[in-house]
Amino acid sequence: MSESYNLTNSLPVNQQIYHFLRKDIVDCTIPPGTLLSEKEISTRFCVSRQPVREAFIKLAEAGLVQILPQRGTFVMKISAKRVADGRFIRQALECAIVRRAATSITPEQLLALEHNLHRQTLAAQNNQIREFLALDDEFHYLLTQIANCTLAWETIETIKATMDRVRFLSLSEVSPPESLIEQHYLIFEALKGRDPDAAERAIHEHLQEMIYSITPIALQNTDWFEAE
Repeated sequence: MSESYNLTNSLPVNQQIYHFLRKDIVDCTIPPGTLLSEKEISTRFCVSRQPVREAFIKLAEAGLVQILPQRGTFVMKISAKRVADGRFIRQALECAIVRRAATSITPEQLLALEHNLHRQTLAAQNNQIREFLALDDEFHYLLTQIANCTLAWETIETIKATMDRVRFLSLSEVSPPESLIEQHYLIFEALKGRDPDAAERAIHEHLQEMIYSITPIALQNTDWFEAE
């Protein structure tokens, strides 16, 4: 786990530990099969084991770890089936979100999206993969804000945890940032034109990317995927 992680007063301790561990699992810092130690993590953050245990439960709900009684908590391999199911659910949610956003978006909100896209471009140009992924998430989070449905983001963030591992592995020749940015701009232009149909088509195509990338990524990283 990164040495730069420090607890703050901004969120409950269990949520912060969950986010730290989630990030390290998603960006492949912690590989599948790794045993996560309650004792080691509680010592690292100078907390009791209870918030660590709660973080593990939330990670299990997101499909990132498996808690085995008397054996421990292990980072799971990626399930292609879970990725496909998550993409299906996320696509349904986000298509509805952009339709609503297209009818209510303000000039200020368009500027916020455009600023985000400029930062995405800079991150891609500088090969800052983790920064790009964070900005990608921010773009989709902003859509839920524009649609006045931030609760949807909480659902999306949970179901996309396994998808995010594939996203990180695919940010090369399979799904380079530049192509994802182009797709984001298509969504942005549809919102700018206040066209719900075009916005829905654009985000539908954007999220279809996961279907095309999962097979080559699984073939390139067989040790990371479950045999299904």
